[in-house]
Amino acid sequence: MPEQHYPEVRALGLFSGMTDENFFALMRGAYVQNFPPQIELIGEGEPSDFLHVVLSGSVDLFSQWNGRDTSLATVRPISTFILAATIKNAPYLMSARTIEKSRIVLIPSQDVRAIFDVDGNFARAIVTELAQCYRSVIKSQKDLKLRTSLERLANYLLRQQKRAGGGAAFDLDFEKRRLASVLGMTPENLSRAFKGLLPYGVSVEGTRITINDQTDLERFAKPNPLIDDFST
Repeated sequence: MPEQHYPEVRALGLFSGMTDENFFALMRGAYVQNFPPQIELIGEGEPSDFLHVVLSGSVDLFSQWNGRDTSLATVRPISTFILAATIKNAPYLMSARTIEKSRIVLIPSQDVRAIFDVDGNFARAIVTELAQCYRSVIKSQKDLKLRTSLERLANYLLRQQKRAGGGAAFDLDFEKRRLASVLGMTPENLSRAFKGLLPYGVSVEGTRITINDQTDLERFAKPNPLIDDFST
């Protein structure tokens, strides 16, 4: 991998506490690739040969079963996927495809496991990241099981508004069909849910969302940091 990318990878919490010697050993077997949109990077059930680090672009983690598919998460720079399979040396439980043109670092999984065994700071960082991923899964399950589809959409819009800077008007970060999948809904149900939020001051034009009554929407959505704050 070109050394010009080292600082980007090194800045990740996962790698920042490693010794220089172990970091450089890990990077010696790594390489960078550019991928166009809609390229499948890994398939569920395949051996976990590489840990992936997204430097630019975005990646959709998804799963398929019995003729159905669902989006599970979006990976944006700069972050890794799928760490658990790499450490466990187990098959991928999800597939991954690029959403847009993306630059990705591929680090051989066997090298990650070898450094895990000898670098205590790296091992602790991996445990911390896996714990954070586990907590995010719990929050997603709570969102899915404790809220109606209308409440899930309302809280998603509030989270997206915050990510976009907090203004009344903002854009969805992906197209509505994929949003429906992320929220555990059909596209038809998502369309009805958007209409159901009209009385709470939400207007929609394409992927442009405007929240005209912030207080009313928040009163309906009842955002909860134990569900909606993925940083805790």
